[in-house]
Amino acid sequence: MSSTLAKIAEIEAEMARTQKNKATAHHLGLLKARLAKLRRELITPKGGGGGGPGEVARTCNLILIVLDVLKPLGHKKIIENELEGFGIRLNSKPPNIGFKKKDKGGINLTATCPQSELDAETVKSILAEYKIHNADVTLRSDATADDLIDVVEGNRVYIPCIYVLNKIDQISIEELDIIYKVPHCVPISAHHRWNFDDLLEKIWDYLKLVRIYTKPKGQLPDYTSPVVLPYSRTTVEDFCMKIHKNLIKEFKYALVWGLSVKHNPQKVGKDHTLEDEDVIQIVKK
Repeated sequence: MSSTLAKIAEIEAEMARTQKNKATAHHLGLLKARLAKLRRELITPKGGGGGGPGEVARTCNLILIVLDVLKPLGHKKIIENELEGFGIRLNSKPPNIGFKKKDKGGINLTATCPQSELDAETVKSILAEYKIHNADVTLRSDATADDLIDVVEGNRVYIPCIYVLNKIDQISIEELDIIYKVPHCVPISAHHRWNFDDLLEKIWDYLKLVRIYTKPKGQLPDYTSPVVLPYSRTTVEDFCMKIHKNLIKEFKYALVWGLSVKHNPQKVGKDHTLEDEDVIQIVKK
């Protein structure tokens, strides 16, 4: 591991020395590909295993980075670099690049819009670093070498992140106003418990969770303990699976009240998509 870290440091130093311009883009692309391959060795150590902080972070739905408001930028960069090394991309979407390996025919590059960094030569040299000599690559946005490498590596995770800036009791109102304009940031004071409500609200927004309330037959809805579903899985079937996997076998139909239906209540099947704070009653066979 120490030799991998030494090689990483060596490449990073060479990248820092290299001026970024059109003439060096090709060389920098190669260095970035080598760096990504070395970092992959850190993510997946030989002999499997793993389970360090980076591995844990890769499975999160949301990352909170807590920073000291008096010296945030230095620490922010260190933590971001650390997470990036584990293949974690914060507050970003997967690159809009089509990539398909093939058996023959060389590298076929198509760009649907102008490219400021990647040209055919750079794409070929990055892929050659991965011993890929036959592939179709489609660049659907102005892509960087890092974007292409992320797609080729294929093990990246895209996780929302909130920067929590602590100790706001030690700065001026003017400084606080500036911080409020920084994207993905929430200023707090842990000591005085200031602005925790704002933080909770942002956590809820970033997690994109959906609350579904249950209503047993002949009773009022239970608003105290919602069933919480991730926004990507909010059908009635997903709801049933969350309660108990046998529930779907006994499922006849559901009655739903709320934003997802036109009539209250409305009779729906298992494929119906629920919305936040809907009320549901399951009718069994």
